Amino acid sequence: MRVDLITWPSGRSESGAGTIPLSLTIRPACHLPGEYQCPTDSTALMSLLQRETDLPASVLQRFERRLRTPVGARLLAVELSERVLTDIGYFID
Repeated sequence: MRVDLITWPSGRSESGAGTIPLSLTIRPACHLPGEYQCPTDSTALMSLLQRETDLPASVLQRFERRLRTPVGARLLAVELSERVLTDIGYFID
């Protein structure tokens, strides 16, 4: 499923280094209803994206740099499997 990933910092972190606590919003890229928010951190999110997507390293590096900004970062139309989305908690019965 293609989803948009939107993040923003959710807590304090050491400036410039380390793991950043984040709020992650996942929404369908096709603009259907179904927005989901969950807490995560920069290390866990980057690890998931490296393992579970085929995004080029340059895209991931740019996204990771943007995670450190006060306004957060966006990745649009990212293909994630239903298994990954379920593991994150996106699909809830």
